[in-house]
Amino acid sequence: MLLMSYEEIHGVPPIDRWDRADIAAHVAFQQRLGQELASRGELVGGEGLAQPQNAKLVTSDGKNPPVIRDWPFEGDRPHLAGYWTVDVESEERALQIAGQLSAAPGPHGTPIRQPIEVRAVVGPGG
Repeated sequence: MLLMSYEEIHGVPPIDRWDRADIAAHVAFQQRLGQELASRGELVGGEGLAQPQNAKLVTSDGKNPPVIRDWPFEGDRPHLAGYWTVDVESEERALQIAGQLSAAPGPHGTPIRQPIEVRAVVGPGG
């Protein structure tokens, strides 16, 4: 699984401050890469997530009603922006795809160098 976070990237303004054309180019890049991976049979799925300001954090002890908190949460940390699940032959291929995602275009077409966390998905029974 390739995980993207909302976090500050040095020299790159938040996407809500980008020109519309730069946002369109970024989204088109993501779509093209998704289509390429799907045509190779490597894309299992993926989604972009709404801004963390719309998130809720739910905790429960299983006995009492859940505690529901609005953003911002305590202990500010990077928040998940989206994910891609890929089914590839090797870790090397997953890292290669993560590199492509990291180099997605930002303002003026400059690669944003977004950190991408790469993690194996563990099936039932671990």
